[in-house]
Amino acid sequence: MSRILMDKGEVLAEQILFAETTSGRMKGLLGRAGLDRSTAMLIRPCRSIHMWFMRFSIDAAFLDAELRVLKVSRNLKPWQLAFAPPKTHSVLETAAGGLERVQPGEALILD
Repeated sequence: MSRILMDKGEVLAEQILFAETTSGRMKGLLGRAGLDRSTAMLIRPCRSIHMWFMRFSIDAAFLDAELRVLKVSRNLKPWQLAFAPPKTHSVLETAAGGLERVQPGEALILD
């Protein structure tokens, strides 16, 4: 089982769902009623996300290839779009509020 840590060692998510295939990336969190606060989804490679047909709000961190945070979009609601900055390689999605302590420039650790 993998988890995501902040560079200070603080745990962001105890369980990581990986979306790394074409079908997995297309589906993402669609069809779910929610996401547990201890769980996150890492979509890679991924350069942008949308909230079409989603049933709950999320936080999203746009990451470079070394898992450094480029941008954080908080409380994305269903039907919103989120545009990725240049050099985005992957996106970490959590339940809304899950990335409240994460700031651009911070390195995340996949443990």
